[in-house]
Amino acid sequence: MKKSKIFVACDTSNLILVKKIIKQTKTKKLEIIPKFGLQFFYSKNGRKFLEKFDKDFFLDLKINDIRQTALSAIDSIKDLKKCKYITVHANGGLEMLKAVKKIASKTNKNLQVLGVTVLTSLNNKSLREIGHTKNLEDLVLKQVTLIKKAGLHGAVLSAKEAKIVKKKYKNLFIVTPGIRLPGDKNNDQARVVTPYEALMKNKVNAIVMGRSLIKGNINNNIKKLIDHLNQ
Repeated sequence: MKKSKIFVACDTSNLILVKKIIKQTKTKKLEIIPKFGLQFFYSKNGRKFLEKFDKDFFLDLKINDIRQTALSAIDSIKDLKKCKYITVHANGGLEMLKAVKKIASKTNKNLQVLGVTVLTSLNNKSLREIGHTKNLEDLVLKQVTLIKKAGLHGAVLSAKEAKIVKKKYKNLFIVTPGIRLPGDKNNDQARVVTPYEALMKNKVNAIVMGRSLIKGNINNNIKKLIDHLNQ
C-alpha cells in the first residue's frame, strides 16, 4: 500500500524545536516531509539551516507579487538544493504563474511549483469582505484552471473543494491544509477536515498538518495519526 504523504508544518522560528519536530515525526509508515513557512524562513537561523538541510523539504512562501519580483524570489532560493516544493499564489495571475514555472525548472530541476488557491482560513463571508463576488467553490475552480494552464505541478486547496476539483482535473496533484485530528480545535482554520476524510474519502495526494502533530507529545500524535488513517 502506498504511504500517505504528510507535510509537517514546522511553524516556529525556534531551531531547536524544528530539529525536534523533524526527528520525532520520522516513521516508516508514512511519507513525512517537513514544510517551512515565512516564520522559519525569515528567522535568523532558518535560512542558514535550510542551506545545509540534506532531505527534501517544502518551502511554503506563497509568493504573490508582480512577475519580475516573483521571478527574483525563485532565483534567490537556487542555493536551496533540497527544496522540492514551493508555493505561489494563483492571485498573481496566469503570466506570473507561467513565468515562475519556467524559471523554477531552470533554478532547480527537482523543484515543483504548487499554486495556492483560497486560503483555508477564509469562507464565503471572508471572500465578500475582500471584494470577491464568486462563491468559494467557483473561485477555487477558476484558480485551479489558471494553475493548470500555467503548467504548475499541483494546487493547494481545502479538502472541502477537492472532490469538485478532482471531477474536473482527475490527475491534478492536490495538497490540502486545514487538517485536524478528530477532537482537535480548528483554531484559525475555517474549512477543516480530518486526515482520513482528506486522503481516503476526498482522495487528495498530500496533506499539511501542523498543530495536531507538533503540539504536545509528537511521538504520540504520530501514532494517533497512523491509527486514525488505518481505521
